[in-house]
Order: sequence, then C-alpha cells, then structure tokens
Amino acid sequence: MAKPVIAIVGRPNVGKSTIFNRIVGERISIVEDISGVTRDRIYSQAEWLGKEFNLIDTGGIDLGDEPFLDQIKYQAEIAMEEADVIIFITNSRDSVTDADENVAKILYRTKKPVLLAVNKVDNPDMRAEIFDFYTLGLGEPYPISGSHGLGIGDLLDAAIGHFPEEEEEEYDDSVIKFSLIGRPNVGKSSIINAMLGEERVIVSSVAGTTRDAIDTQFTDNEGTEFVMIDTAGMRKRGKVYESTEKYSVMRALRAIERSDVVLVVLNAEEGIREQDKKVAGYAHEAGKGVIIVVNKWDTLDKDNNTVKDFERDIRSEFAYLSYAPIVFVSAVTKQRLNKLPEIIKRVSENQRLRIQSSVLNDVILDAVAMNPTPTDKGKRLRIFYATQVAIKPPTFVVFVNDPEMMHFSYSRFLENRIRDTFVFEGTPIRILTRQRK
Repeated sequence: MAKPVIAIVGRPNVGKSTIFNRIVGERISIVEDISGVTRDRIYSQAEWLGKEFNLIDTGGIDLGDEPFLDQIKYQAEIAMEEADVIIFITNSRDSVTDADENVAKILYRTKKPVLLAVNKVDNPDMRAEIFDFYTLGLGEPYPISGSHGLGIGDLLDAAIGHFPEEEEEEYDDSVIKFSLIGRPNVGKSSIINAMLGEERVIVSSVAGTTRDAIDTQFTDNEGTEFVMIDTAGMRKRGKVYESTEKYSVMRALRAIERSDVVLVVLNAEEGIREQDKKVAGYAHEAGKGVIIVVNKWDTLDKDNNTVKDFERDIRSEFAYLSYAPIVFVSAVTKQRLNKLPEIIKRVSENQRLRIQSSVLNDVILDAVAMNPTPTDKGKRLRIFYATQVAIKPPTFVVFVNDPEMMHFSYSRFLENRIRDTFVFEGTPIRILTRQRK
C-alpha cells in the first residue's frame, strides 16, 4: 500500500524547507556511501507516532520563468492533486500577505484537509501574533517554529489524524507486483503494450501522456501471476505537469511503494540523465528489486563495443545498483521483451530468499579469516554471530562488541562476501549492526 502524502505549500521565504527538514530529520541525508546516489529534496519519507508518510516540499519545484503568483498557484495545485493532507505555511513576522490570500483561495477549492501553520513563533509571548491569520478562513492556525522545533508535534498530530484508513493489500502475496519507472518519453507504456501484445495503455510521443495509474494482471506460460503497475502519469493537463521533470519523481514513488520489483527504464537514444538516477535511487532506498531496462535499442547504430560501452556507463553512473541486471530491449521490435517476465520472477525470488543462520555464520567466519575486522585505539571489532531478520529486501543483523567500530567499508566487504556466496541478483541487501547484550 502506498504511504499517505503530506504536502507543504506557501509563498517563498516562510520557512518551508526548514520545516521540511525538521519533520524529515536525518532521513533527508544521503545514507549511501557509494557515489552516484542522488536525492531530490522535493520528496522524502518521514515518520510520526509510528505512522510513515511521504512529505512533499513544493517550494522545491522549479517552474523556470513562470511569474511569481503563477508559481505559487502551480505549486498549490500540485499539492491539491497529490496530497492526502496539505500544510499551508505562513510567517508570523509578515502577518497576512496578498500572496497568502491567493494561496488560501486556491486551497478553498480542494476537498483535502488543510492545516494552517504560522511559522517563526519562536516563543510563547509571540502567540498573540497568530490571530490575524484567522482571516484566511482555514480554521485555527497552528503556531510553530521551524528553527526551534516548537509546535511541530501538535501539527503532525493533527496531520496524521486526517490520513485515510489503511486498505488491505488487493493482491495475494504470491502475485509478483512490478512497475516501470523512468523519465517521461522513455517508452514505459510502449513496453507494457508490447509485453501484453495489446493496446492497454495510451502511447504517445508527447511526454507525460499516462494520466492515471493502471494495474494490469497477466499470467505467464508457467502459471506465475504478475501485476504490472504503470506509474501514474499526469492526471491534469497543464504546463506544470508537462514541463516539471521533478514532479515525475513524486508519481514514481507511489508505484515504487506498491511494487516488489522495479524496472528502471532508460532511453538508449538519450543516454543516462540525472533524473534517471533520481528515480532509480528511490527504488534502491525503498529496498525493491531493480532491473535496468534500456529501451529503444533498435534505434542505435551498433558495433562490437556498443553493449560493453553502454554497460560500463550504467555501472559507473548507477554504482549503487551494481546488483541490478541490465536488459537491452526494443518496444517496437519486441527485442528481448520475452525475457523480462523470467528476469522479474528471478529477482522476486531473490528478494524473498532466506539464508539459514548456520550457513550465514560460516560465510561470515570465512570473511573475517580472509580480512580481519578493523581496530581502533587498540580495540578490535568482534563479530559474534549474524542472522537474517527480514526479506524484501533480505536484511541481516550482525551482533558485535561495538557497533561504532563497524566501518561502512567493512560492512560493504561483508555484503560482497554474502553476494559472492548466495544468489542475490537484482535485490539490495541490508546489513544492520547491533551490540550483543
């Protein structure tokens, strides 16, 4: 099930980014130590009182040369379209401005819950300054301070109270759910149509023509059931939806969350773009199985080194996806498309793979014998034992004498040894370090 979405809207310089970072906390930072993991600050995950949600900072949406008021309008409309709850940020030091009133007028039209937050109320003596904001007609204002963290908890309490009720998963656990993500016009819909052999999805050469999420169920020749989740495209026509590439990341997130396996689709004609790395990074961080699909392979003039060169570029640009298989396809000629279901099935099986603790610990012992654990000030890291605690993705806990001594490079070494021993193609694996008590 996709996580609920909270959107932060408001005019510039009211502290939206500060509040965004305050809510997200450390989750906003890049947690991967491999170069190439990119993170777009427009969208991140957060948690409050055990409720996980996605947070949109609409101030991060770049609308180029759009006039000031049009930018605010577009950002508010994106929030209205995508969010389950909208937080409207204002600034106590400026009182109510014309821009605030314009945003409020747009938000009147939404049927989504809107919470009005007055930022920069840095101490209780300033609470009297919030009363002017009742004139916006959006209910009781919440006094907050993004820089000091005051009032954020009350605001989030109210926000999660408006989350939609959780729905039951609509498919059995045996069904493999996968999605195709990528920049507009890389050929996602064309691949879907070619795989299914019928025109299930509107295909157009204009970027952004997929308007709604479409789930398509099918069964392969061996009886395996699949659900193909087409990333919800742009429901509304309009310049902001067609021209803002960052916005496509938000739609991809919902499909990623519902998927077991994610196909990152690249355009062979255009090569690798920064936006490709952004959406692939989200799939990796979400712990999903990943397959890199290079579409439009039929359009290239090839020689003996074309495949090798393209693979080298992919491995360089997507260093954190070294585990992901690469498939070169053509939606037009259907080249290698018949291989995709089998690869998806294999990656899904690897996502669910469980390793016996005794076998795992033998591998860890051999790894330590090959490359002894690091020392710090005369103290050596000791690994007592390891066990697998989860699947999708496979997650291992290593119990040690001091978790702070587990340098990321040694954790990466252990991961590589596990990958060398077991088949984890297509899936990230996670190693958590805990102190033995």
